[in-house]
Amino acid sequence: MCLSVPMQIEAIEGPRARCTAMGQERWADLMLMEGQMPQVGDYVTIELGFIRRVVPEAEALESHALFAEIARALDGEAPKG
Repeated sequence: MCLSVPMQIEAIEGPRARCTAMGQERWADLMLMEGQMPQVGDYVTIELGFIRRVVPEAEALESHALFAEIARALDGEAPKG
């Protein structure tokens, strides 16, 4: 099993997209996206350097909140809420 943080596409240059999430930036290849080409602003998952699917914004933001909670717990902070 692997965990993937949804990333937001900031720019598309040819067959690649610059994506960001939680302070990180990655370039990913669009080659495997058939039929549903993501656009700037979309959230996507990336596997092995390839964009694999578009993620609904609400799902992406919920994932970000859960990952932030996990990070806080690992840092020994009390959960928020």
